[in-house]
Amino acid sequence: MFQHILVPTDGSELSLRNVARAASYAHETGARITLIYVQPEAPAAYAGMGAVSHAHLTQDIQTRLQQASTEILDAAEKQVLAAGASCQRVVRVGSKPYELIIAAADEHGCDLIFMASHGRSGVSALLLGSETQKVLAHSKIPVLVYR
Repeated sequence: MFQHILVPTDGSELSLRNVARAASYAHETGARITLIYVQPEAPAAYAGMGAVSHAHLTQDIQTRLQQASTEILDAAEKQVLAAGASCQRVVRVGSKPYELIIAAADEHGCDLIFMASHGRSGVSALLLGSETQKVLAHSKIPVLVYR
């Protein structure tokens, strides 16, 4: 039986349904949940011909990304608590979510990754390669894909 489940979320409707299902499973089995959100990196500031910017642009973007992370994890945590389970929250920042998801599972001693089949990318994920497929291909621990 799985004892510690990593549940990635991106705030999409399917992702939140996945969180709810993972929370129900955790409640039924007594497993712990670690929620993870992979926050995109803030775009690098640049200077060049025609660039329009202000001194606080990078900080403003970073603040908005952090606020989005908090809102997404708040919604996911609400699903977990409603199911009677408990969780901890993790935010990682980077451009390769699948690598950060797998690394977080290792760091936190998770024995299962419980993922939605698609995130925000929808059909375009099929063209670009979904993060779920990448996690499935590279994870050394079991991955449960919820559709």
